[in-house]
Amino acid sequence: MIYLELLWGFFKVGCFAFGGAYGAIPIIRDIVLAYGWMDDEAVTYMIAVSESTPGPIMVNMATYIGSSQGGFWGAVLATFAVVLPAFVIVLLIMILLTRALKNKYVQAVIGGIKPCIIGIILSTGAYMIGKNLLSVSEAALVDTRAVVITALLFTALLLSKVILKKKLSPILLIVISAVLGVIIY
Repeated sequence: MIYLELLWGFFKVGCFAFGGAYGAIPIIRDIVLAYGWMDDEAVTYMIAVSESTPGPIMVNMATYIGSSQGGFWGAVLATFAVVLPAFVIVLLIMILLTRALKNKYVQAVIGGIKPCIIGIILSTGAYMIGKNLLSVSEAALVDTRAVVITALLFTALLLSKVILKKKLSPILLIVISAVLGVIIY
């Protein structure tokens, strides 16, 4: 019986929790208290634990409550139930978008939006580079270590395109940045 309650309770959470995880907390609290799975103090502790662990809070809460009430299978069912509605909605949207992307008007809108997005990303990148290379104080000072790291990353990016004929992955660039930061700083 507990498995059906977990499945149904967290399916309702997944269906009606709009506004992100923090919007779902009151719904989860109401369902947990209504089914008598935990008292209010335990729910509060569970929220704190779910916020401090990696991953979506709603999924963490479902897994934690499911595990405390039904063991491993309770955790699996509660987690499955809380993500199922979002999965189905995204699947339906993708089916509709696939059809919509074939429309010439939608293609025109996307073609117009792409340069805007590229511009926003480039301006954000330029702003971040400028902000991190220059120390804003009474006299603008250049952080030479940040300039060296930026130059090395840019060189690695260009060399990979010229020599390897492909782009470096963003993850590899992050790892290179971390190593350079540890070495230089």
